[in-house]
Amino acid sequence: MQAFMQAMSFRHACKKFDPARTIPADEFQQILEFAHLSPSSFGMEHWRFVVVQTPALRAKLREVCWNQPQITDSSHVVVILAKVAEVEPGSEYVQRLFERRGLPEAAKQAYLAKYAAHYDAEIRPYMNTFAWSSKQCYIALANMMTGAASLGIDSCPIEGMSKEGVETLLEIDTQRYGVAVAVAFGYRAGEQTPRLRQALDDLVEYR
Repeated sequence: MQAFMQAMSFRHACKKFDPARTIPADEFQQILEFAHLSPSSFGMEHWRFVVVQTPALRAKLREVCWNQPQITDSSHVVVILAKVAEVEPGSEYVQRLFERRGLPEAAKQAYLAKYAAHYDAEIRPYMNTFAWSSKQCYIALANMMTGAASLGIDSCPIEGMSKEGVETLLEIDTQRYGVAVAVAFGYRAGEQTPRLRQALDDLVEYR
């Protein structure tokens, strides 16, 4: 518990990265593994991770991300894509991910029916598939950032962007994916902006 609280206290939205410092390859691989091990609704793993490494591409990415310096100054940038067509009921992808559970055919069909019913009752009326998948991507995002903090690595989630601009730049097949969020990883440089929070009592109620 103490180690987790230390990671949570260390983590903040880093605005100034040291461009001279690079995350060791094995530690960045751990960050990706934190995402890989994250939970998702029905275990559908609604995400795909695009690690943007090429300096020229990162410079262009910065242009469509409100010119935020974190994009070019950090050690690594990950753009998280939310799956769209693949996680809709009836897709081959959904079938395959339920099949890997090794369930009897009747049980598998029951799960597929529950999945479709949940989609029709709780997703379609309130949001589109991209929005639902994006919610799952943020679980992976949080685990990546907290996990990185446990390694002494800073991060900054980035929503300030042109979604269409990023998708065009990275040549994303928007029938299959949509850009959910980006995140920069690296090491802080200089003074950072203070992290402000409301009082916990103002945010929690018991019933």
